[in-house]
Amino acid sequence: MNKEKQKLVLSGVERIVPALRFPEFENNGEWKTAKLIDIATFSKGKGVSKKDIVSNGKLFCIRYGELYTDYNEVIDKVISKTNLSENELILSKGNEVIIPSSGETRIDIARASCVLREGIALGGDLNIIKSEINGVFFSYYLNSVKKRTIAKMAQGVSVMHLYNSQLEKLEIEFPKPKEQQKIANCLSSLDNLITVETEKLTLLKDHKKGLLQQLFPTNGETKPQFRFPEFKNDGDWVETILDDVADYANGKAHEKEISETGKYKVVNSKFISTEGKVVKLSNSANLKANVGDVLMVLSDIPNGKAIAKCFYVDKAETYTVNQRICKITPTGIDNKFLFYIQNRNKYFLAFDDGVKQTNLRKDTVLSFSFLKPKDPKEQQKIANCLSISDDLIEEQTSKIAALKDHKKGLMQQLFPNVNN
Repeated sequence: MNKEKQKLVLSGVERIVPALRFPEFENNGEWKTAKLIDIATFSKGKGVSKKDIVSNGKLFCIRYGELYTDYNEVIDKVISKTNLSENELILSKGNEVIIPSSGETRIDIARASCVLREGIALGGDLNIIKSEINGVFFSYYLNSVKKRTIAKMAQGVSVMHLYNSQLEKLEIEFPKPKEQQKIANCLSSLDNLITVETEKLTLLKDHKKGLLQQLFPTNGETKPQFRFPEFKNDGDWVETILDDVADYANGKAHEKEISETGKYKVVNSKFISTEGKVVKLSNSANLKANVGDVLMVLSDIPNGKAIAKCFYVDKAETYTVNQRICKITPTGIDNKFLFYIQNRNKYFLAFDDGVKQTNLRKDTVLSFSFLKPKDPKEQQKIANCLSISDDLIEEQTSKIAALKDHKKGLMQQLFPNVNN
C-alpha cells in the first residue's frame, strides 16, 4: 500500500481518494460520491423485546441494545434467540447494515453493523439499510468517516432518536466492488484477531480467579485446596487480624493542590477503580506512599465497584494518598500476599448494604480477620504466583489496546476523510 494525498485536484476537479491504498487499486481513480437514498433502500426492525429472548429459542435475533455491547462492525455469530413467529418479524436478507434508531447518547446511536446471514430477526429500534455497497465495507466506513455526521443527525433530550429519513440524505464515498471487498477483508481480519486475543484475556482472568479460589482457604477451611509441594506438611494456616500485622494511616486532602505538572500521582478512588488510568497530579505529598504499601478505597456509592479495591505501590517517590483512601503498611506479613487477600475481600464488601453510601472506618479495617501461612516463604510464593498471572493479564491487555489503536489508524487511512 502506498500513501497518497486524500484529495487530488486535477484540472480543477476534486478527486476523492484515501491516504492509504492497496497497490492493485492505485490507478483506479477517485471514489464515487452519492446520496444514500439513490443507492439504498430503508426499512425498520420489528418486535423482539427483552422478554421475548429465550435460551432455547428457534430463531436467532438481534436487539438494538446489543449493538452497543456485543457486536462489532461485522455480525456473523448471533447471540440471542426467540420463539416468536417469523410472520411477526422482519428477517435479514444478508449484507444489510443496521443502525440503532434510539439510544441514550448521540455516540451510542451512531453505531453501524453488517448482518452477514439471512433469516436473522431484526428487532425494533433498528434502522435497516440494504444497498449495492459491500455491507462489511459500509459498516466500517460509516463507523469511521461518518460517525460524527450521523451522531449530529440524532434528535432528542433524554433519549436520542435517528430516523431513516435522516440517513437517506447522507452523502457517501465508495470505491469499486473489488476494492470494497479488499478493505472489508483487511479490517474484518484485524477484528477477528482482536476477538481471539480478547478471548485469551478472558481465559487469563478466569485462570487468575481459579488461582485465588485454590491458593486461599475457603470458608470454614484452614488450608487451601492447592498447596506448593514444599509446604504440604506445614499444617494449618493461622488466624490473625490486620491490626497485628500492619500499620494504618488515613489519606489527606489534595484538592487544593492539584497541578497538571505535579510530581506525585494522587491516589484517589477514581485512580484505583480505573486501574490508574484516571490520574490527578500534585506537587504536595500530604501522605506519601512507599513501596510495598497497600492503598484501599474506604468510601463508595451503594453497590459500587470501588469499595475495598486495593492498589499495590511498586514505585518510590511516585504516589501520594488522598482522603477516603487508607494506607496499609505491612509489618508482620508479606506485602504482596496481604494485597491479594485484602483486595475486595468479602469482609469489607459485607458493609455495603446496597442502600446508603459505604464508609469503612479505621477500627473496621484494622479488625479484618483472615488466615495466613506460618512460613513467610509460602506467603511470598503465593504472592509471586498471582503476580505472574497479573503480569500476563496486563501484557495481554496492552496487546489488545495496541491492536485497537492499529485498527483505528487503518480506518482513518483506508477511507477518504471528507467533510460533507
